[in-house]
Parts: sequence; structure tokens; C-alpha cells
Amino acid sequence: MFHKGSDSKQKGFGFTGFSIGGRQDTSSASGLTGIGTTGNKAMPGRSFGYHLNIGRRKIKNEDDYFDDDDGESANLEYLPAPGSPGVDDEEEKKKEEESDSDDPLDAFMASIEEEVRATSDPGVTAKQEKGKDKGQRDDIEEEDDQESYFRYMEENPMAGVIQDDDELEIEYDNDGNPIYKQKIIDPLPPIDHSEIEYEPFEQNFYHEHEEIEKLTLQQVEELRKKLDIRVSGLNPPKPITSFAHLGFDENLIGAIRKAEYTQPMPIQAQGCPVALSGRDMIGIAKTGSGKTAAFLWPLLIHIMDQRELAPGDGPVGLILAPTRELSQQIYQEAKKFGKVYNIKVVCAYGGGSMWEQIKACEEGAEIIVATPGRLIDLVKKKATNLKRVTYIVFDEADRMFDMGFEPQVRSIANHVRPDRQTLLFSATFRKKVERLARDILIDPIRVVQGEAGEANTDVTQIVEVLPVGPAKWTWLVKRLVEFTTLGSVLIFVTRKANAEELATNLKARDFKLGLLHGDLSQPERNEVITAFKKREVPILVATDVAARGLDIPSIKVVVNYDVARDIDTHTHRVGRTGRAGEKGFAYSLITEKDKDFAGSLVRNLEGADQQVPKPLLDLAMQNLWFRKSRHKQGKGKLLNISGRIKERPGLGSENSTRLQDSTSYAGFRLGSQGPQQDRVAAMKEAFLSQFKSNFVAASEDNQPKPVHGIIAPLNQASEPKKRKKSRWD
Repeated sequence: MFHKGSDSKQKGFGFTGFSIGGRQDTSSASGLTGIGTTGNKAMPGRSFGYHLNIGRRKIKNEDDYFDDDDGESANLEYLPAPGSPGVDDEEEKKKEEESDSDDPLDAFMASIEEEVRATSDPGVTAKQEKGKDKGQRDDIEEEDDQESYFRYMEENPMAGVIQDDDELEIEYDNDGNPIYKQKIIDPLPPIDHSEIEYEPFEQNFYHEHEEIEKLTLQQVEELRKKLDIRVSGLNPPKPITSFAHLGFDENLIGAIRKAEYTQPMPIQAQGCPVALSGRDMIGIAKTGSGKTAAFLWPLLIHIMDQRELAPGDGPVGLILAPTRELSQQIYQEAKKFGKVYNIKVVCAYGGGSMWEQIKACEEGAEIIVATPGRLIDLVKKKATNLKRVTYIVFDEADRMFDMGFEPQVRSIANHVRPDRQTLLFSATFRKKVERLARDILIDPIRVVQGEAGEANTDVTQIVEVLPVGPAKWTWLVKRLVEFTTLGSVLIFVTRKANAEELATNLKARDFKLGLLHGDLSQPERNEVITAFKKREVPILVATDVAARGLDIPSIKVVVNYDVARDIDTHTHRVGRTGRAGEKGFAYSLITEKDKDFAGSLVRNLEGADQQVPKPLLDLAMQNLWFRKSRHKQGKGKLLNISGRIKERPGLGSENSTRLQDSTSYAGFRLGSQGPQQDRVAAMKEAFLSQFKSNFVAASEDNQPKPVHGIIAPLNQASEPKKRKKSRWD
């Protein structure tokens, strides 16, 4: 440090050892004897403060301050120089510390992990060692970001693609049939109909034409055979041969002719009278058979008999289809015939604009054609409701079940009022569809066109209503010998104890038989079934364990000694005979105790086109639920008056409030017209209805008169006045 000079310090730098000439600072040495000296001499160039390093720091400029590491060098560990005596001592100390800290168990586990790693992927360690020998560069050989991205996209080709949840993912099986994968849609929650008060409605509008009424039973059978249709159920109406037999008005007949229908197709010839009668129906026909028009025409007549929709009301007619293509096709047909009576139709399906469909439903539509999933979404969003639905159609129900819509379909059916009219159409009549029809339909009429879903007529069912007591045992003993002459006999009993008792009593009468129930082991069951198949024993007494899966063509007679627990089990019991094209007989013994089962048995016989004995029907009518749900015969309501459908107040009539509402664009239904190419037609209809509602014929009586100097508006309520007829009338 440079000093200017004073009494105690001379001029120059403070480090005298660097001074020129090597002069010594004698004055400082005399005053500091024994401090920082060697041999009573002070260290040259060392001041008192500098030597002790007390209270002095180097003055730093701005660059030195920010470049300093804040004493980082002061905390550095001492590192001895290589070759010095302290190096070996330090290494030995570290080894001793590591050996003391290592646990023998940890070392053992570490060795096991290395062995496992080596055995699981032996190439890894070898590759690493080889790489070390060659001096491999990890920054080149390792996968960088771009390579990892390309590898991820190869493994996940659909990554980042936004999929429409409503789109169907279609896959195909080995036979080329489509396999549908649909997003999971929660069904509608259950509803208690007893808490809802529904409006009464009429559903029978069919008046049999004079020509059809004159047909005999033989002529009706010949006509059905010519049309290649088979009908079963309770009192089905006769088929028609012309559209004039349906009693439609001129407007609807004109629309049918415009659609190039010359005569009714087979499914229409029988289906239209059934639907017009208000009966539930099962229609089994292939696609393209004309079943769409068979349920649309009666639906229009059904709607025209009900009051106009009020704000917040849901549809009157509901048509469910499995796919959007089929729903659009049905929508086009419904729109074509619905415009005859100014009936609005909405098409709702997955993949369409939810906003447009919600607005269309909120504005009101008499008919909604929808897929099950989208309809559930609309009901949950409260865009519509099913309280006014009195006519519901399930089209292609078998495809709905193939696509996994069974819970949704059942929930929708349960949300509609129980006394509605239900029509179910399917290409096949599988067991799931049959079970659905039995659950949601009441006394349905089954119409089958062609060979699809033909009922099994090889089994003849006979029901015997017997008094309580030994009558069943007496009946069986008298006829059992006759039954054994026809072939093998299978006798069903509900309980194991009853089966053992019956088998014991029959053996006491010298009947050779086998016994099968659930408590037998599998070898014992196989032994009994094998003996019955080989006809070593002609009679088999069994519980319901033999109702399913037992395929023995030699069984000619099935006797239901005790009635089944449910109608499904009864169906499986009867199906044990009449197999492989063989004829069979099924006898059911029923008593007064079985009146709850009698109603289901009556409907099962009617669905299979079997004869229902009067004692069985009388027994079934003692059941309250069957008596209430039984179809009641009656004359249909006449709507066709002088060639025109009787107008109801509101929809379709000249006094319709919908057409006179000038404040709201009721005719403009954005989305209710379905596909977007119909918007132009919708706008034209909206402006036309607005023009008609605001138009007033020119006459003196219609001119507003001043009231206290103020002209009263035209729509002000006033007393009706007679006026002259104008040319506009």
C-alpha cells in the first residue's frame, strides 16, 4: 500500500521488502521487539496489523465483489500432494470407515440384486463392459428426444387424435359381421308411475271394412298364406287387401299414392289393422319389407286424436332405432307423411348437433325419432320428457341388443306410462328380444313375414286345470302307459322332496324310471342321463336341473306335474321335446293355487299360437294384474267424417294456436328439420306462417275505430260483429 509519508511512516509502499535498495525499517523494529521477529529482528515488510490478520480486509472493487465466491476457498478440504506420507494414511482411514459403515446384510442383498440383474438381462452388463473397453459415447448411443417421440408415435398411432365420443367404433369378426363398440351410457333411473297422473287417451281407431268383415276363417287363412305371413295372439284382426279398407282420409291417401304405394305390402296388410286397433305388436320382418310405413300411418291417426302440445310437453310418438342412418331414414318417412297434418318431427342421434336437437325438442315436436343413447342424454338434460308418450316403437330391437343397448332400451320403456301402445320390430326373434317383448308388451299380436323367427309348431301344449288333491296323481297314472308307448317321458317336479316322493310312488306301481335332482353327484347324474338316452329307463322324474341343456330327441312327452317357478323355466321345460324336427307334446297340470302363474301361461300359449282352454282363462282372470292388463275388445273411435279426419282443437286445424302465434317463429325450427339441407324449407314455412297469421282481409269492419282519440289495436278483445263476406273468404 502506498503512503504519502509521515513522522512514523516513510513515503513509499508499505511492503519494505519490495523497496528499491533494500533499506531496512529500523524505526519500526525498535518498537516491536519480539513480535513477528526472528532473532530479535522484525520481519521485513510486515506491519503489525497485517501480520496478525486482525481487523484488515482487502478493499474490493465492484468486479471483485461479484466475482468472489464468498469464502468458498476457505472451506476446501485439505488434499495432500501425491507421494506425500499423508496420502497412504488418508486412504487407509477411508477404507476403514467404509468397512465399518457397511452392514453385512446390506452387502449380501446387494450381491443378490447384482446376480438377479445379470440373470434377467445378461446382455446389459456385457454391453456396458464392451462399451467401456471401446470408449463408447453415451451422448450418441442413447435415445434423444426426437427419437423417443418417433418411437412413441409408432407405438401409439392415435395419440393426440380427438375422437368423437358419439361415433361408433366398428370392428368386424371373422365372418365379416360388424361388431359395434359404443360408449357406456347410464340408463334412466327408475320411476314410480303411481305418483304421476296421466291423461286418458283413445287408441282404438280401426273399423273393419264391409268387404273384410265378410271374409270367412278359411278365406282369411288362405289370404295370409298368400301373403306369406303368420299371425298369433289374442283375436288378431283380419288382413286387408287395399288402402281403402283402412279408412284413411283423402289427404293421407293422396300422400300414400304420391309415395308410389299401389297396394299394401304383406307386413302392412296385417300390421296396420293391428296398430290401428291399439294393440301391442311384434313384427318380425326383414329390412325393406315396408314396416316403417306400417307403424307410421297409425301413429299419425293416433296423434290427431289428442290435444295440441303445450309448452314443456314431450312427444306423443317415440320411435327408437339402433343407428343414426336408420333414424334418419325413418325421420324422412315420418316428415313426408306428417306434413299432411302439420305434425312436427325431430331426429336426434349421436354425432349430430346437441344444441340444435335440444332447441328442437324444447320448441315441441309430436314425433321424436332417436337412438337410445341420445334420447337418454336429452331426457337427462331436461330438453324433453316422456310423460305424453302414448305410442312407442322399437325398430330393429335385435340390433339394439347386439350393440349393448338392452339396459338403455328397458329403462326407456319403463319411463313411459304403462298403458301406452308398444310396437316392437325385429329381423329375428332371439331369446333376449322375446324376454323384452314379454316384459314391456301386453297381449301382443305376433306377425311373422317369411321364414325369419318362425315359431316352433312341433310342440303341442295342453293345459289341464285340475282340483286340489290327488287329482294330478290319478291323471298321471291313467295316461303314463300311453305316453311310454309314444317314446320317452320326462316329468318335471319343482322340489327335490316331491320328486323323490313321486319316484317312489311310481316305482311302487312297477314303473321303471330314473331320478334326477340337484343333490346327486356328477357321476350319478351322468349315469342316470346315459340310461335315459339309451332308453334303458323310459321315464325320467327330474327337477329344473334338466330344464336346460338336455338334448334327447327320443323325448316325446313332457309332463309339468308341478308348474314352473317362472315362465322362462316353463319355456325351457317345454323345449325338451319336439327337437330335431320331431313332434312332441307338453302337458301342464295346474290347480287353483297356481292362479298367479295362470296369466303368464295364457300369454305364453297365445304367443305360441296354441289353444287356450276356457278353464285356464277363467283361472287367470281371478288374478288382479292380469285382469287389469287384459286387452278389452271394443269398437274403434270413428275419425273419418265425410272423407276427412276429424280435426282436434289445435294441431292440424284452422284454429291452431301454433299457426296464429306471430310473436314466436314457431314454424322456424332450427334442428327440428333434421339434416341441414332442410333449413331453407323451414325458413320458408316460418315466413309463410308469419304472413298468414298477420294478414287481415280488407273491409270496413276490420278498420280500427278511435277510442277517446286513441286507435285501439286490431287484436284487442271486442264483441264479434257480423261482416260481409269478402273474396278472401
